[in-house]
Amino acid sequence: MRISVLASGCLVLVGTACVHAPPKIDGVAPTPAAPNAVWAPSPSVERAAARDAATPSPPIVRDTTPRLYSLAEVVDIALRNNPATRLSYSQARAAANVYGSSQGRWLPTITAGVTSQRSLSVAAQGQHPVERTQYGPTISLQYTVLDFGGRPATINVARETAIAADLSHNATVQNTILQVEGAAFNYLSTRAQRDAQRTALELASKALDAANERHHVGLATIADVLQAQTARSQAELQLQTLDGLLQLTRGTLAVAMGLPANAPFEVPDFPAADSVHFVTESVDTLIALAVRNRPELGAARAQAEASHSQIRVARSGYLPSLTLGGTAGNTRSTLQSFQGNSYNLNLGLSIPVFSGFSNQYDVAAASDNYQAAQARVAATKAQVIQQVFNAYYQLRTATNQVRTSRDLLASATKSEEVARERYREGVGTIVDLLIAQSALANAQAVAIDARWDWRAALAQLAHDVGVLDARGDTTFSALTPAPDVRPQQ
Repeated sequence: MRISVLASGCLVLVGTACVHAPPKIDGVAPTPAAPNAVWAPSPSVERAAARDAATPSPPIVRDTTPRLYSLAEVVDIALRNNPATRLSYSQARAAANVYGSSQGRWLPTITAGVTSQRSLSVAAQGQHPVERTQYGPTISLQYTVLDFGGRPATINVARETAIAADLSHNATVQNTILQVEGAAFNYLSTRAQRDAQRTALELASKALDAANERHHVGLATIADVLQAQTARSQAELQLQTLDGLLQLTRGTLAVAMGLPANAPFEVPDFPAADSVHFVTESVDTLIALAVRNRPELGAARAQAEASHSQIRVARSGYLPSLTLGGTAGNTRSTLQSFQGNSYNLNLGLSIPVFSGFSNQYDVAAASDNYQAAQARVAATKAQVIQQVFNAYYQLRTATNQVRTSRDLLASATKSEEVARERYREGVGTIVDLLIAQSALANAQAVAIDARWDWRAALAQLAHDVGVLDARGDTTFSALTPAPDVRPQQ
């Protein structure tokens, strides 16, 4: 006993000491040595990184012939390549398979098997020990006849969970569409800004040439030439900035399409809308449409319904269940008297009496989860309403800005033409010309931003209402041209 006590004490001491020394990972310390130290990866982590680096990148969509991609084609590439859509699709299929598995609760469980037994009986008075071998097939059946609502409630939980997963996939698809559209609009806007800046650089170069000519004939001072040279350098610097920004937006678009940022692909090119339209539905109509269509809200409702069914599942733990079972077999034996067919049937009633209060806690937890799910539905609905409200008035603002920016560009263009002619005729100054050219460049940038901001605002409203389809189109019931008329507030 004394040795046993000592051995137990040693084991306790050893175990206590080992608590503070976690096991190593592939011979490497499992944690950093100190808060200010980095962890050296184990060989298994390095091998996993090497395998990932050697794994081929996602398929890159290339086009060997020059062509223009439509918005639908850009969206289709994103939906096929984006990991988020593949993830949500797999989750939806898994939930559907769980629902299919739950349907099996309506059917009996049948099990077949083969048994073999070798036995030796104990010698009785006046009898010798008997040794025999028995074998044969068996089949058994188990079926729940009645469980007072637990079975259908469990199936309904799986059903609503599958519906929620499908609607979550729809939300992921719409989010992906909006993301790739926003990236495409941003890229095309940046490229249009770059092209407009090239025109601004040409105008600045022409102004510099005109200043040099006037200086050579004695009609302008060197100050005019230096001012024109400064303006041209600023325009060139802005062009270089836009060239770099264009590559950044190109990488962002590649990632949105599910491609590596450095993937060489043909950039989609499609023009902005030739005319600006305005949604004629009222904000209240669009909000009501969003409450019906938004997949996020539908998924929250399905999750709340699943939580409600879970209450029925928990309450069924208080109730009895009726089960039916049976077994049939054919026994073969080395002794003739121990072989033949056999079967048994049983009908059982199980009545829960006491489960350590777990049923009470299960019902309470299910009820609280249902209340939380209802609150989540209410919060999601409020968020949807706010998103539609904001997107609606952002589109109205963008519509007004397109009209105003068009007027601004027209006046700036005319002003630059007048200033250039005045400077050429010698009645205007280089300062007037440079100011007019700067105003024109700003007006071009504002007009480009307004046009693509309008496209982005329309896509955002379609997404928030829930009518942004898989082709990237906005399926509003009514759009009216609004090229010159400011929408009524």
